[in-house]
Amino acid sequence: MSPITDMFAQISNAVAVNKKTLSLPFSKMKYNILKVMEKEGFIEKVITRGSKKKKLVIKLRYVDSGSSALHEIKLLSKPSRHIYLNKGELYFPKGGRGILILSTSRGIMTSKEAKKEKIGGEVICEIC
Repeated sequence: MSPITDMFAQISNAVAVNKKTLSLPFSKMKYNILKVMEKEGFIEKVITRGSKKKKLVIKLRYVDSGSSALHEIKLLSKPSRHIYLNKGELYFPKGGRGILILSTSRGIMTSKEAKKEKIGGEVICEIC
């Protein structure tokens, strides 16, 4: 299993049991994906801890009714199958309520930012 797939599985499991925080091993790719999720309001906060063995500490976001702000994470690109979209093929999942996270030549960003920058890239996941 890839580290990104593992991260999404752990986040989904934590949301299912209403955990407030989650700790994962650090990687730049994971950190950048989580920063995009934080900026878009799907998680409350992501911080790094430790110097030798870095960890990512994720504070999950719950709305007033107690339900999670994060409903579904769908991994689209996998190590065995990479999916690329050019600038004309970008879309907004769930009628604009969800986001696509892309790995582009200018870093990790949402499909909305990529459309504004007029670039495409590898689709990592769809979140709503």
